[in-house]
Amino acid sequence: MKNFDKILIWITCIFSAILILTNLFFPKNTTNSTGVFKIEVNRIIREISDENEINIENFQTISGVYECNGDGNYSYEEPCVFREINGKLYRIEFKEISQKSSRVLLFVNLTAVLLFAILLFVLLYIRQTIIKPFNEISELAYTLAKGNLTAPLKETKSRYFGKFIWGLDMLREELENSRDREMERARREKTAILSISHDIKTPLSAIKLYAKAIANNLYSDTEKQRISAENINIKADEIERYVRELTSKLSGDFMEFHIRQREEYISAVIKKINAYYSEKLKISGTDFVIKHYADCLISCDPERLEEVLQNVMENAIKYGDGKSICIQISDEEDCKLITISNSGNTLPDMEISHIFESFWRGSNSEKVSGNGLGLYICRRLMSEMNGDIFAQIKENMFCITVVCRKIV
Repeated sequence: MKNFDKILIWITCIFSAILILTNLFFPKNTTNSTGVFKIEVNRIIREISDENEINIENFQTISGVYECNGDGNYSYEEPCVFREINGKLYRIEFKEISQKSSRVLLFVNLTAVLLFAILLFVLLYIRQTIIKPFNEISELAYTLAKGNLTAPLKETKSRYFGKFIWGLDMLREELENSRDREMERARREKTAILSISHDIKTPLSAIKLYAKAIANNLYSDTEKQRISAENINIKADEIERYVRELTSKLSGDFMEFHIRQREEYISAVIKKINAYYSEKLKISGTDFVIKHYADCLISCDPERLEEVLQNVMENAIKYGDGKSICIQISDEEDCKLITISNSGNTLPDMEISHIFESFWRGSNSEKVSGNGLGLYICRRLMSEMNGDIFAQIKENMFCITVVCRKIV
């Protein structure tokens, strides 16, 4: 902001200096009598040829007309021309007309001031509508990164940053909700672990007592030993039940998704994917093709569908051989099938059924970073959008197909 203000001050100073120098060195007078003089000389010649009396006052540049007869009745200081008229030589004296340039200088000044006013208005407009709002929101990202998510962002009607601030506020709300959900999930998990740990203590203590009794030969009777062994088995089954319960609670869905289902043309989503990846894959030397398809309305959350396709595209880039990636769109009953295939498949057929599981990573991912959640998220999102996603291998091409419902 301060740097921009300095630029405004420098522009004002430079313009003022230029305007002052222009006024100082602008020529005060200009002479422009040549054209008028020639016209009036021709008038003199016609008047004398017609033997008419010449009135010098009727001429603007002519100061005197004299017949050259040797009497010297003319001024030698005045500029003149000589013309032979009707067999006689005439001396025609003229004077230069000084034309003031004040009007020209005034026009130059007014034009320059007008241009400077327009430039200053544009700069001030940029300062007020772009620089100032951007300066105010420059710390927002840093504030969010520090974890300050409670204070809502100040709304603005700026046509340039209003949508940006609205998006940041949505991000803040989503981060805050996500943090609350994470804390609630952690609280439930901790409560479940503590509760089940407490429940396990009773059968575990009983098992230890029975085991200790058997070890010390307290039960000499074979029947009592059998009963103790059965009790140990019962308590072990009880502990196993608690473990299954704990595992069930901890292995449930740990991610929540908000879907805004609506109608959208499939071309609108594909165009965004093409715009993002065409240049990127061109630079890396990968042949990227989107085959011709018939456009139609589909039922989906466009942003979430775009997220799914981006996840699949990133997998194709990471796990393919970089030679080719193809997007093909086909129809099947009331669905649109978007198939993304990449060359250089390295995943064994037996692992295909596991790729959509959470935290699962294939045998071809040893040298590739990741957390095993990308395709799991894709499956969850497509399920929420009443769609589907599946994978298959065709002729060394790894293909993932996203199924969307058409709007009939």
